[in-house]
Amino acid sequence: MTAFAVQCTNLTRRYGDVLAIDSIDLAVRPGEMLSIVGPSGSGKTTAIRLIAGFEPVDAGEIALQGTVVSGNKVHIAPERRRVGMVFQEHALFPHKNVAENVSFGLHKLPKDEQVRRLRKVLDLVRLTGLERRYPHELSGGQQQRVALARALAPEPTVLLLDEPFSNLDADMRSRIRAEVRDILKESAATVVFVTHDQEEALFMGDTIAIMNEGKIEQTGTPEEVFHEPATKFAANFLGIADFLSGNYAEGNVKTELGVLAATDSLSETVDVMTRPDDLDLTGSADGVGTVVSRTFQGMSNLYDVRLPSGTLVRAQRPHHERYEPGDRVSVSFGTHYVPRYFVRNDGKATE
Repeated sequence: MTAFAVQCTNLTRRYGDVLAIDSIDLAVRPGEMLSIVGPSGSGKTTAIRLIAGFEPVDAGEIALQGTVVSGNKVHIAPERRRVGMVFQEHALFPHKNVAENVSFGLHKLPKDEQVRRLRKVLDLVRLTGLERRYPHELSGGQQQRVALARALAPEPTVLLLDEPFSNLDADMRSRIRAEVRDILKESAATVVFVTHDQEEALFMGDTIAIMNEGKIEQTGTPEEVFHEPATKFAANFLGIADFLSGNYAEGNVKTELGVLAATDSLSETVDVMTRPDDLDLTGSADGVGTVVSRTFQGMSNLYDVRLPSGTLVRAQRPHHERYEPGDRVSVSFGTHYVPRYFVRNDGKATE
């Protein structure tokens, strides 16, 4: 039996002269949740449309549970792939009640099996007792759970979610995505989740795939892709990242904020990544940094600080540690800081 529920190999898709998906590889283990994240036009929605079978591939192949469903002269229809899909607009039937919406894909099963699965998924998504309600009688979160129940009821091999929370307001979005993740983990579903929201991708995914211009920039756990980005794009897309110029010599990298140790031999010039929580600030008339702006974030302040070279770095400090634009500050690396070096010309992290 294959180790992967979903495996995409050298997957390619063109629209005329536009290369939407450029030779990507993806693999999802049974019960795993993969978040595909990237900016608009990066190819993430095209990727799950190919997995669903809504479009043919131009090169490469897709296998579900070890069976090739798209590839060289192979294209199995979507309805034969045992793939569930949840869209951002829910796509519920307004004239059908909850039970009828959820049971829509079960019509080929015996009646007693339909009833069993309906009860099972309604209990799973915590909608038992609301079977007779219509979509307009439900909250946005309840509608989301109906769409999820409908997709889970046929017991799909893989569940595909395309920006499912984008139509919800911020407060509901945060609450509903937590509920949905709990439901999906309880159901042991294999999930491919698409979003442009970095925080959402980190929250939902066991594994993250960062897409850019049809390519996979990096794949890894949330901690790996955030703390050890493989490219400058990945660093900038997931969170806030700044880069200091560094010069390598004899095991050390010299920056305008101090000297850092390098365990590996590097090229002569590198870029050193920092995130806002990597830097400490101290008010000092002799400090090398000048505060440009302060953004109040509730529990913390985010400072833009200009260094003598003109480089702008950002530092996150506790709300009670306050500086004003024009203040001079000393800037140093925090005691927890672990440097991440990037090759100057190609923007890739050194290994």
